[in-house]
Amino acid sequence: MDLNFLIKTAASGVAIALLVGLAAWARIARPTPDLDDAAVRELLAFEHPGARIDSIWIAADARGALVRAGDEAIIVFRLGDGYVARSAPWSALASTEPRNGAVDLRLADVGAPRARFKLGADGVWPPQLDAAA
Repeated sequence: MDLNFLIKTAASGVAIALLVGLAAWARIARPTPDLDDAAVRELLAFEHPGARIDSIWIAADARGALVRAGDEAIIVFRLGDGYVARSAPWSALASTEPRNGAVDLRLADVGAPRARFKLGADGVWPPQLDAAA
């Protein structure tokens, strides 16, 4: 290897490190609106088209939602600067215990391993979603 190659490689490495550092320092992200029924339905129309929505529960901080679709739970939560939807059996929610007014759901998804829901004043988990939406 000659000296010019090493200098160019080192300069490229420094430039990349500076750009990564600038992005981390600036924390530039688009604003993510809070969830409401309309936003959850719009997301589900894209992520789970044709899903039968029985009822919707929105977390106290409006950063997550649970949708009951028969015996299935569709879990909507913030990931990065957007929202994602994952599904799980409704019975799997009952095994999770609330702690400090919130619930952490562990998901079998490498890209989205955990969903966190802030509970309301009643602190009931899992939410009772038997009424039709």
